[in-house]
Amino acid sequence: MPQIEEAQPKYLQIAHYIRDQILRGDLRPGDEVPSERQLAADWKVSRPTAARSLEALSHQGLVEKRQGSGTYVRSLEVNRRARELYGRARQTGKIYTPGEYAVITSAGWLEAPDHVAEALGLVKDRRAVHRRRVTNNQDGPITLSTSWFAPDVGQRAPKLLEPERIQEGTLLYVENMTGRQGSYAEDRMCARAATEEESEDLQLAAGSAVLIVHHVVFDLQDRPLEFAEATYPPHRWAFEQGYPLT
Repeated sequence: MPQIEEAQPKYLQIAHYIRDQILRGDLRPGDEVPSERQLAADWKVSRPTAARSLEALSHQGLVEKRQGSGTYVRSLEVNRRARELYGRARQTGKIYTPGEYAVITSAGWLEAPDHVAEALGLVKDRRAVHRRRVTNNQDGPITLSTSWFAPDVGQRAPKLLEPERIQEGTLLYVENMTGRQGSYAEDRMCARAATEEESEDLQLAAGSAVLIVHHVVFDLQDRPLEFAEATYPPHRWAFEQGYPLT
């Protein structure tokens, strides 16, 4: 049975668990989600509580109930953030869902820009390892992202320098090679006009609005392990977060 955190009502905990499965891509459009009866048995809650969790998912636009059939994941244009990708990699060993693929457009050593050097705590040696990728599915580019790592990480994780996919994802690979474990992350988001290079990679009209996410992963000793900058096209903005109002 999934672990329940007591900070939120049980119906929200169940809804958020299923929502995370949808955002990670473990439950795909058209897949049936567990029934009220199954949820009540798995989570050891009442049927009304299980029903309320499905209602919450329906209100979020993530699922739809089909009369006499069941509840199914809706067709969505949902873009997964680093949190969902990382969770999927930890659970399944794969970072992308079927139909998605990444093209590594460049990898290797570069002089880190100021904001990257600041995020990674680089002072004298401004060299850093970067991996730039465009993630696609059948409809075209989903996101453009660049991960940056400090020199000591690049020296201990040589695959970062190669323009080939790392199946489990860069962060899990780095954890395995360095022995440093990601503990928590901080995200900062803003919107701006796409650069010429971003417009080309994401197949956007010049001047299109894009969402920029700066994602910093810290290890158990509060040291920055990875800095990632992701660029999302406007028609892919679908980030959701649920939280209790107290």
